[in-house]
Amino acid sequence: MNSHERIKLIQGYCQELFGNDSTGHDYFHLRRVANIASKIAEEEGADNFICTVGAWLHDVGDKKLFSEPVKALNEMDNFLISINVTKEQLEKIHLAIDDVSFSQGKVPMTMEGKIIQDADRIDAIGAIGIARTFAYGGAKGQLLYHDEDKDGTSVQHFYDKILRLKDTLHTDAAKIIATKRHAFIETYLEQFFDEWK
Repeated sequence: MNSHERIKLIQGYCQELFGNDSTGHDYFHLRRVANIASKIAEEEGADNFICTVGAWLHDVGDKKLFSEPVKALNEMDNFLISINVTKEQLEKIHLAIDDVSFSQGKVPMTMEGKIIQDADRIDAIGAIGIARTFAYGGAKGQLLYHDEDKDGTSVQHFYDKILRLKDTLHTDAAKIIATKRHAFIETYLEQFFDEWK
């Protein structure tokens, strides 16, 4: 089984796990992150297989999405072993995805991890990032916005997290992509507040 065949099986695995997600962490989010990570890996000379697989699997075991994160990660490992991912590759995948989350505030140790983190953050910026922010807020019962109590609203999330992402990126390729998307969010928020009055 070659790398392309393994990735196809991993895509199917992710479709089963995330196909019905309504928080913006769905199958198509993973596909976008994997595509972005693969492109950045080519430019940075990183291990494309680890970047692509890690991007597909980076949300497995996320406490926001899984009631039993450790069980989800163990099942992921068993699946990867069943499709002949080597022990060395498995270790590299874990190293690459362990520190991706923004909320953990960690910098991944490997170039592959930095690329996956960059790709994940790019998908939180721009038009898709706006859609995902409101999808997540709606799924979690957040208010759209509030004149007095802004905390916990979807619009406040742009200021708490999304607008900070551009300055946390590691690779030059990611920074170039993020610049245009970041500017789009700033324009959107100007329009939002103009209409909110």
